[in-house]
Amino acid sequence: MEKTDEERKKAQMLDARARNISHNVRCTECGSQSIEDSQADIAILLRQLIRNEIGAGKTDKEIYSKLEDEFGETVLYAPKFDLQTAALWLTPVIIAGGTAAGIVYQKHRLRKNVDIMALNLIRGIPLTPKERVTILDVLIPPSPPPQGVVSRLRRWLNR
Repeated sequence: MEKTDEERKKAQMLDARARNISHNVRCTECGSQSIEDSQADIAILLRQLIRNEIGAGKTDKEIYSKLEDEFGETVLYAPKFDLQTAALWLTPVIIAGGTAAGIVYQKHRLRKNVDIMALNLIRGIPLTPKERVTILDVLIPPSPPPQGVVSRLRRWLNR
């Protein structure tokens, strides 16, 4: 009885490993589905090939390499990082870095402008109406909201 349980667990592990590999391989006929999800003839054959390779004792890396050699790099969902795919992998990092740099620059520029406006006030240089509003927004803290029952009801009704 114990051997059948062990054999069943081993079969389940091999099946889970085969499914994991199949989820990472693109169907060459469908293009948008993994071979695990596809019912195309080539997908069924590739699933069987993966199970045979696992049964032969091959590692996941060896199986991926064999599939890549036979069908090309596009059969894998996760392309390798090399010179050709560097733009694909680095574009999100570059965009996020550029966005963060832009936000930091805007904050710095706003602070710098407020400092210049304050210096201009001290020197007696008149401010434009827009500069006056900006400096007042920065220098005057917002008033706390009223805490009465009526004001709470008004805020609740205005939502």
